[in-house]
Amino acid sequence: MTPIDTIKHYHPLFVEGMGAYDTRDPACIADVVVASIRAHWAQYPPRKPPLLIIQGDPLEPRGISAITPRVAKTLGLARGLLVPDRDNVIFETRYSEALAQLERHRPGSVAEIESAVDVRLIEKNKMRALLGKPPLDPYYRIFALLQEISKAAFAALCGEITLVHTSEEIGEFSVTGFYTVGVDLGFVSPVCIAPYLGQLTTKYGE
Repeated sequence: MTPIDTIKHYHPLFVEGMGAYDTRDPACIADVVVASIRAHWAQYPPRKPPLLIIQGDPLEPRGISAITPRVAKTLGLARGLLVPDRDNVIFETRYSEALAQLERHRPGSVAEIESAVDVRLIEKNKMRALLGKPPLDPYYRIFALLQEISKAAFAALCGEITLVHTSEEIGEFSVTGFYTVGVDLGFVSPVCIAPYLGQLTTKYGE
């Protein structure tokens, strides 16, 4: 059995949010994320064992890479990995395998996601130009595709996922904001998104 086939036995959980520039206490944010997930799962319980999916964010004292280990520990979850960082990882696959899986499930879907991401990048850069801001860095496209391809592929393979964000409001120019691509194209159902239950503290991605 290949790594990408292994994931079909789990319920993928995606936690997305700010990187190291997040100034909030990661322990507090992790508590809110856990509460959000538990409330969501009380209404929409996973049919398979949950597995927290991480995407290789550099280890930092704050931000998403500091939040997800706390979420995994509190919920008693192991983690799955798309790129290297092997602490408490029981599943690992490559981005190319996720691409292939998605194409097998829905031919042409990768190009569909890539096109939608590119269109939104153009729109966002036009908005930034009007605000006197420089274009978004090229890595935005890379990580937006990583997020949306992995969620779409795992949703297709497992038949279910959960997505939760680490903030109530998502900045217009954040990588996380591209999550609407998967939703709008029908790869991720809005029902799969766990509402963030904390009070608004930081708008990120400016």
